[in-house]
Amino acid sequence: MARPNEEVEALLREYADLVAITGGDAFKARAYEKAARAIGGYPADVAQLDAAGLREIPNVGRSIADKVIEYLRTGKMAVVEERRAKIPAGVRELISIPGLGPKKALRLYEDLHISSVTELAAAIEADRLADLKGFGERTQENIRHGIELLQQAGARVPLSLALDTAEEIVAELSGLTGCRRCTYAGSLRRMRETVGDLDVLVAAQRSERFMAALCELPGTAEVIARGRKKTSIRTGKGLQVDLRVLPPQSWGAGMQYFTGSKAHNIRTRTLAVHQGLKLSEYGLFDAESGQSLASRTEEEVYERLGLAWIPPTLREDRGEIEAALHGELPEVVSEHDVRGDLHTHTDLTDGLAPLEEMVAAAAERGYAYYAVTDHAPNLYMQRMTDEKILAQRERLRELDGTHRRMRLLHGTELNIDPDGGVDWPPEFLAGFDLCVASLHSHFDLGRAAMTRRLVRACENPHVNILGHPTTRLIGRRPGVEADWDTVFETCARTGTALEVNAQPDRLDLRDEDILRAREHGVKFAVNTDAHAVPQLAALRYGVGTAQRGWLTRDDVINTWPLTRLRAFLRKGG
Repeated sequence: MARPNEEVEALLREYADLVAITGGDAFKARAYEKAARAIGGYPADVAQLDAAGLREIPNVGRSIADKVIEYLRTGKMAVVEERRAKIPAGVRELISIPGLGPKKALRLYEDLHISSVTELAAAIEADRLADLKGFGERTQENIRHGIELLQQAGARVPLSLALDTAEEIVAELSGLTGCRRCTYAGSLRRMRETVGDLDVLVAAQRSERFMAALCELPGTAEVIARGRKKTSIRTGKGLQVDLRVLPPQSWGAGMQYFTGSKAHNIRTRTLAVHQGLKLSEYGLFDAESGQSLASRTEEEVYERLGLAWIPPTLREDRGEIEAALHGELPEVVSEHDVRGDLHTHTDLTDGLAPLEEMVAAAAERGYAYYAVTDHAPNLYMQRMTDEKILAQRERLRELDGTHRRMRLLHGTELNIDPDGGVDWPPEFLAGFDLCVASLHSHFDLGRAAMTRRLVRACENPHVNILGHPTTRLIGRRPGVEADWDTVFETCARTGTALEVNAQPDRLDLRDEDILRAREHGVKFAVNTDAHAVPQLAALRYGVGTAQRGWLTRDDVINTWPLTRLRAFLRKGG
């Protein structure tokens, strides 16, 4: 059910990895990685493009365009099939381990005949890697941790993939005759960063039509079980989808029950028992008489229990029940509240679209203001110069206010050096409207050194936002080690906002860290870090994460009017 762009992106990324594993040209592998990223972020459907149209995509030349056309016509790419045949699938699996690259995977296979994650884990435990060059104690510990991350991820899929799949299924089922209501529930409705099984609910008098439709969807790869009340299928991406059809009068109770979480439901059922009631997916009933007391809406179910309605993103048994009982639930931030994006990129560095296109797309989203924050020069691969950034500033000033009166802010994403310094001298930084500072290298500093590094960056009077603070990549790279309470206290003291990066493979800060930071009085910025026009829509994932961290409009600086935002960006000046 993925877009053709995403399918092609995944295949080209795999080919780049296969080239690297089999000792191919590093430049070639990099070229395919760039092309994959460009296609994945391209706004138009590549399935609708001919070879000439494909070559208009940045980093897509004739050879790559021909391969994409081949895949779109046949469902295969010959060069990928050939490379796959050269190396066992288990070795390809090794590079999915966070921290283990293609070269190390190839060495493990050639020198120790390791061809699976299980074999690698056993080899580390048996100390078989000790004499292998490049696999010292620190590297082995990183690989061990990477295996743990991979195993924890298991069959869970990213939030973005689950949401795309759910919305496609809901759209299909909602159009069927007899459908009163249809939506998704479970951990997806709670906006967890990864999703195991996808729960879809339908309100209808009869279920057969909906069960059959789910089984016959193009994305259905396997029917696990089919029944009158519940049908389970598995998609081509490996995501299990459970469909339940409820009587319309039980819709609210069903939504409450199947949204979860398990811990939250235990608390609500306990409340019901203490009141002589019984709560199930069909309603809230008097335990003695069996009389239905509430079922049609979630609001009435919660109200009958003596609770205010609790937003789904808060239902994790982290104090929401107590807050609802005492009228202290936060009015969590919504996507509609966000007035602008404060971390985005253009093709001046590693973005895919020119400044004008990104600005126009932001204006279409109805933003009141929008910041462009291309990379600074210490990220050498981007080849930023003073002249380039100043020319961009001049062009941005020309565009300011020309799109639906949206105001434009000129910023930059600085690189935090190992000692906590950043690009450009203070007098040059003073010319920016805002500065995001992020870690892009040296992730393995010790806890104390990393803490000092982050604290110094936050104390810089020109740093306004700490971008993707922990640097984690979900399921691929753990966050850096630091004394985060010290970092959070520093952010609060210096007026440095913490970013909630909305890219679905980051969602950094994660919800647990947001809850901790909020206790220190920190302010936050929910940004997309968009490198292409379609990525501006990732805001929804960042907002969901912010909600899970109990953030309100007052906590999030890019929900504020521009005058208040500018005052914050002056950082006490």
